[in-house]
Amino acid sequence: MAEFKKIPVIVVAGPTASGKTGLAVELCKALGGEVVSADSMQIYKGMFIATAKPTAEEMQGISHYMMDFLEPSEPFSVAQYCKQARVCIEDIALRGKLPVIAGGTGLYISSLIDNVEFSQTQSDYELREKLRKKAEAQGAEALLSELREIDPETADTLHPNNLGRIIRALEVYYTSGITLSKQKELSRLKPSPYNSCMLLLTVRERKTLYDRIDSRVDIMLEKGLLNEAEAFLQAQSDIKTAGQAIGYKELEPYFKGNASLEECIENLKRETRRYAKRQLTWFNKDERMKKIYIDDYDGLSGVLRVALKIINKTLGL
Repeated sequence: MAEFKKIPVIVVAGPTASGKTGLAVELCKALGGEVVSADSMQIYKGMFIATAKPTAEEMQGISHYMMDFLEPSEPFSVAQYCKQARVCIEDIALRGKLPVIAGGTGLYISSLIDNVEFSQTQSDYELREKLRKKAEAQGAEALLSELREIDPETADTLHPNNLGRIIRALEVYYTSGITLSKQKELSRLKPSPYNSCMLLLTVRERKTLYDRIDSRVDIMLEKGLLNEAEAFLQAQSDIKTAGQAIGYKELEPYFKGNASLEECIENLKRETRRYAKRQLTWFNKDERMKKIYIDDYDGLSGVLRVALKIINKTLGL
């Protein structure tokens, strides 16, 4: 029996504002690749500025997939992401191109690369609504504490802001009797179809990243983030998943007259910095990630040079 040949893939991971888009595009230009996005908010239509969705100019003619295809009112699961992303990767590889997975959603990346097979756990919408009402009454932290008693491993990977995933983890346990972490352990028994080189854009000095984040928020505001946020919040009366995108909910108090614009902007910067910290915590746990410290280099060319060396050593490309 012929040995199964794994598809070579490159992963460009990292926190927000670390330069993932720029590096992914340059790698594609150098190695003949195409980008598969791994961003849980860039999947939604519109939402261009808040999610830092790459512009046509930034893409430089490189094809990007798994972006801008879903209505903001529609939920989208990790299982759905993996299923569709795998199709994209296979198509790219069949055309003789190199798949480059780029994004900051760690759960998407690890589930895809590890070939996680998601169980067909039945949805219990009545239970889901009951848990959502409990969160409204007692706060998301109460649900996270409940999950911690049942499944501490999963709880440790979640933030109170990730209410949808907290509810789903509780729903999986209460409907199946098996914790989400145990299901994931069982789901990883099938080997990955990918031969991956996983790059992590990170920093030696956290202040470097935070300064980049503050600057990015200022640029977003110059590009029209206020107008985009106001239009989005007016159009979506019942936003759930897409409404969690950082950049909209932080500005809502300004539109309602409950806070000044300056206060909301500072809160937006603070929440983005906190999100970046959570992203780094997630990625740092994965020992396969090969770190590239962006503050060691003056610009993208230096980061690209070291990335190509790592890829050549790992994949022989």
